Amino acid sequence: MSRSSRLKSQSLARRIAAVGVVALLASGLAACGDEDGSTATSGKGLDSLTIGGDVGKELTVKWGGEIGVDKLESKTLVEGEGAEVKDGDIVMAHLWIGNGFTEEEAYSTYGEKTPQKLTVGEELAKGIKAAIEGHKIGSRVAVAAPPKDAFGDAGNPQLGIGNQDQVVFIVDLISEVDPPLKEPAGKAVPQPSDAPKIIWKKDVPTGFDFSAAARPGDKTRVIPVIKGTGKPVTAGQEITADYLGVTFGGKKPFDESYSKEPAAFPLKFPGGVIKGWVDGLTGQTIGSRVILVIPWKDAYGEAGQPPTIGKKADLVFVVDILGAA
Repeated sequence: MSRSSRLKSQSLARRIAAVGVVALLASGLAACGDEDGSTATSGKGLDSLTIGGDVGKELTVKWGGEIGVDKLESKTLVEGEGAEVKDGDIVMAHLWIGNGFTEEEAYSTYGEKTPQKLTVGEELAKGIKAAIEGHKIGSRVAVAAPPKDAFGDAGNPQLGIGNQDQVVFIVDLISEVDPPLKEPAGKAVPQPSDAPKIIWKKDVPTGFDFSAAARPGDKTRVIPVIKGTGKPVTAGQEITADYLGVTFGGKKPFDESYSKEPAAFPLKFPGGVIKGWVDGLTGQTIGSRVILVIPWKDAYGEAGQPPTIGKKADLVFVVDILGAA
């Protein structure tokens, strides 16, 4: 990849929205064949950058020249007062990535004001891990990384970073996240007689019995099954959940996670989940299991979601709220 190709790729990098964050920030990606770019000793370190803005809210970066370091250089710009982050911890963090060769932003979470959930482990690029592990919640940390400690021999083509480009990482450590539960934890709640009844197979929900179920009304109906002992979920959080969904009166689920892995969703509409989930899950506590009876207007609307969900389809879900961040 030539220097001009890398410069053009920056505009593409800014449009990245649907790439999984774990894959995007991993230490190794497919090689892009780049043999150009800055060498490890051709530029400056973190002292050449002017970094401003309030932790967790905004970030400004002014370049003072091409970055070029022989080894990881780390600087704590703001010292937090929270717990020290350790290997294996899960944190919510704002992240900014800059290409030290082109002196341009490659990736940022600040624009959408939505921090990312990151697990501190070997799958993260070394430069990102160095900006998180051993630092306290509330801190802002900057790291300059040579190519081998940024994205390795492959570089990161999705971000327009070549395999010899120096990289700057800036991280704001917002909060620590409790690991998600394995299953609901709380107190069972008696079910109303007109609720859809969960059908079980080996302690796993597989569908619903609608024989005595009341038809959906105009608003999403929330039927607690287990009242969790954790914190209430707020709109906008990323929740981790197991779930199963069926069209009202249907015999087979159109989607479920119990046979796979729990799913993570931003609890917001639009841009996350259907409105019925936001209305029904906001305020519920972690560890809860709830049934949601959702009218079509709060689900997939008049068009439905062919071929699995028909027009004006009312939906019923069982949802286990396992975590939130």
